[in-house]
Amino acid sequence: MSKIDPRAVVEEGARIGNNVTIEPYAIIKKTVTIGDDCVIKSHAYIDGNTTIGKGTVIWPSASIGTQTQDLKFEGETTYVTIGENCHIREFVTINSSCKEGSVVKVGDNCLIMAYCHVAHNCEVGNHVVMSNNSMLAGHVVVEDHVVIGGMTPIHQFVRVGSHSMVGGFSRVTHDVPPYTIGAGVPYKLGGLNLIGLRRRGFGLEKRLRLSKAFKLTFRSDLQMDDALAQLADDAEFPEIEHWIDFCKKSKRGFPGPQDTVNCEEDELVSCPDE
Repeated sequence: MSKIDPRAVVEEGARIGNNVTIEPYAIIKKTVTIGDDCVIKSHAYIDGNTTIGKGTVIWPSASIGTQTQDLKFEGETTYVTIGENCHIREFVTINSSCKEGSVVKVGDNCLIMAYCHVAHNCEVGNHVVMSNNSMLAGHVVVEDHVVIGGMTPIHQFVRVGSHSMVGGFSRVTHDVPPYTIGAGVPYKLGGLNLIGLRRRGFGLEKRLRLSKAFKLTFRSDLQMDDALAQLADDAEFPEIEHWIDFCKKSKRGFPGPQDTVNCEEDELVSCPDE
């Protein structure tokens, strides 16, 4: 049995799963699907062809699935999908997409903190944390296990690679390589996200290989293609294969060599695995 407060507005046609809680003054439009064990808190507004996965909590005054702000929108049928066990906090806005059949996706186990924005045609992976007031412009791709610091806008069509950490109060106009950490205006790469990698079980050998990849790609005199060709010898590691593929497919480019700062080399080896 679901618990739907009589003061909530749930339009006829909305599909509500089992053990769903819908608090007073929440509004659920007729095209919405809500999975089992979800909680929709007071004053949340869920519209459009939106599907919310099992166990997700939508906090007060979040706005999900509303029409894109893209002026090219011409009334196409578009979608929003939010995965399982997410927390979408207060005043978050997740717009619907633009172009027929397109989807805005948020993966599983994501925490999107208060006042964040996810625009049209964005894809957000699993285990992503968006800190307060961070914003994704249209067509941004955020891969798995990314942390985005507060007050940080990310430019249209940028890709943020898996296991990276983007510092707060940054401005991200280029692609962010996977496994890295950086911050600033302009954005500067600081090296590998060593603490995050250790916490997620990346052993010393993988961290050393990724360190080599970072140095060859961003701190050597080699052209990008030549650096990636040298790294092909380590491509038996899935992480290096992903690094090479990510770099080859970049359309926004990366911060230049002048936009990197040195990190301590001995930290890579001396810090114990967690």
